[in-house]
Amino acid sequence: MPATSIRDLVIHDDDIVVGTHGRSFWILDDMSPLRQLDAKPAAETFLFTPKLTYRFRRDKNTDTPLPPEEPAGKNPPDGAVINYRLGADAARPVLLDILDHAGKIVRSFSSADSVEPIETDVNVPTYWIRPQQRLPAETGTHRFVWDLHYPPPKVLAHDYPISAIYGDTPRFPLGPAVLPGTYTVRLTVKGRRYEQPLTIRLDPRVRITDAGLRSQLDIGVRMNDAISRDFAALSDLRSQRGLLRTQREGAKAKEVADSLVALDSTLAGIETGARGGAAAGLVQLNEQLASVLDTVEGADAEPTTQAAQAAADLERALNALLRRWTEIRGTRLRTERK
Repeated sequence: MPATSIRDLVIHDDDIVVGTHGRSFWILDDMSPLRQLDAKPAAETFLFTPKLTYRFRRDKNTDTPLPPEEPAGKNPPDGAVINYRLGADAARPVLLDILDHAGKIVRSFSSADSVEPIETDVNVPTYWIRPQQRLPAETGTHRFVWDLHYPPPKVLAHDYPISAIYGDTPRFPLGPAVLPGTYTVRLTVKGRRYEQPLTIRLDPRVRITDAGLRSQLDIGVRMNDAISRDFAALSDLRSQRGLLRTQREGAKAKEVADSLVALDSTLAGIETGARGGAAAGLVQLNEQLASVLDTVEGADAEPTTQAAQAAADLERALNALLRRWTEIRGTRLRTERK
């Protein structure tokens, strides 16, 4: 905060609000670590108890963001703020896990995770984009924000929403949003675990039943899993196609190669530009699955019957393609042994 005269100061829950004579106000979003410091030694590693967190949509403004030169405040992070302190530099990777009420890991982070550079080949200004976080492993107090989502799926194409925030627009698609409830934050440093509870509540402005929330999560998790299975099969398939090109040709090899091309995308007419009634290949299915995930996760509302049916239809189509890929791969392996 710049040097100025404070007119008033109030504490609201875990936030400090300061009003100034300069006709402005400032908010320290999370003072919960200050309440937990007590007399703990500075050299001690410590995981602070996260404050009560609300699951809310990151941006209600459906238009493009203000220009960067326009003065504007910054909203609180759209997720759970996790504060921890390291008494010394960690010689081994620091791990941060989020566990649900059953002890199942929902999301994992590591200080050894690679950080992708900001994309430049995009159709939006790069100053919109939220940089990827790295979990700090150095001495000191650190803040890390979990966005309350499962891991994002691996898709063939990403995009950024027009409801952008300067320097804080995440890459879509995101993983499914977690349900409100009680979770456990687990920090692992040098083999020692530190755990604290995390309570997540639904945005009080949202009107959706518990059944609707569970249905939304169920379809979201299924689509997330289906997208990842599709992507893994497509990557394996293209690797096998590359190997075929370097091996001796023959009638059987050509038959297998043609089958791989069909599974990839030409059944959907993508490579030729055709639009027929043929079945989709893995490329098109990846896009369609991501579209259903985006539709279901696009609002805090119970999925429609049409969305549920589309999800089921795409899962059946994917399972059929994966069975076909298993058959072709088995044929290829048998051919190689001869």
